[in-house]
Amino acid sequence: MIDVQYLTKTYEDLNRGPFVAVDKVSFQVGRGEIFGLLGPNGAGKTTVLRILSTVLSPTSGIATVAGFDVARHPADVRHHIGFVSNNTAIYDRMTAWEMVEYFGRLHGMPRQTLTKRLESLFEQLRMNEFRDIPGAKMSTGMKQKVSIARAMVHDPPVLIFDEATLGLDVLVARNLLGVIRSLRESGKCLIFSTHIMSEVEKLCDQIAIMHRGRILDTGTLEQLRNKHDQSDFEELFFGLLSRHEQQESSDWNAEYELDTAIEFAGVEK
Repeated sequence: MIDVQYLTKTYEDLNRGPFVAVDKVSFQVGRGEIFGLLGPNGAGKTTVLRILSTVLSPTSGIATVAGFDVARHPADVRHHIGFVSNNTAIYDRMTAWEMVEYFGRLHGMPRQTLTKRLESLFEQLRMNEFRDIPGAKMSTGMKQKVSIARAMVHDPPVLIFDEATLGLDVLVARNLLGVIRSLRESGKCLIFSTHIMSEVEKLCDQIAIMHRGRILDTGTLEQLRNKHDQSDFEELFFGLLSRHEQQESSDWNAEYELDTAIEFAGVEK
């Protein structure tokens, strides 16, 4: 359902030169699978997800979603995905029902089909008790459910959750994780981005650990523990990040020494 090959995103910085936000990232996600993208803030997770959702264009590499290339067929990609983040806007004057219905119409759903879909979604997500409450009076948990419903209204095969539990209280976050599990059971292809390791441990079938634009390692939780001989996932995570930073520092020092030697040799000549 999702196939990413050597995806790269570079920004031009007038002061520092090119800045690589995503560096040759590759992974695949299948139907009925939750792929966890784990990394600290600034790791490049959101950039990857924005490329997959066609908000950003890649500098190089290939990404396909449900068989459609994100660069060549963005409209088809958008029709096949739903995107949920922690800061999805909710219109203050629209009720929960009106909000989800509005996005269904944007997707061109026939009125009768849309009404049936709304009834099903509001029952599935337990939203009927606040279906007529306007956004301005919703709690954080209510708003998040509306965000999920509007992402699901057109029944996309692929769903992306970008730091979706950030800022939620424990009960609301727990309910959200339950919804994501049920989506997996229904055969959806899901990407779950977070920096909270316990969520990844409980939820994800495959895990990619990302830092400074690169995927450092990927696999199931058991595969990663066995490979790195570390049962404590938190220690495994920080160990990978530490080794990556040490390697980058070593590479930079070696490059600096080489440049210095070349410059010195030029002066000697």
